Amino acid sequence: MASWNSKQGCRLSTKGSITSALIGFLVDSPLLALVPCAALFLLAARTRDWLITIAATAWLVYAGYEWLMLHRVLCSGECNIRIDLLVLHPALIGLTIIALMVGFMRRRRG
Repeated sequence: MASWNSKQGCRLSTKGSITSALIGFLVDSPLLALVPCAALFLLAARTRDWLITIAATAWLVYAGYEWLMLHRVLCSGECNIRIDLLVLHPALIGLTIIALMVGFMRRRRG
């Protein structure tokens, strides 16, 4: 679960889950979300697939959203529980997996 600490920023409990640790890393350093964004944009350029472009754009929007949350533009500092992460992260992960599968299948055919 995510929580906000005025001195440390947003923190996720990472007990027992590698996924939670990775997600916590993205919450603390939102610009790292540009790494999968760039990789997906490169794959989209090679395959010219709209689904991969949508996944890359979703990561770009997420990076901006998390950056604004980290700098308290969208959150006044009273956001102790980040319910939005329960929806955003599974959606990003699922969309990325589907986009990668489509991209590699297209590259294999072409």
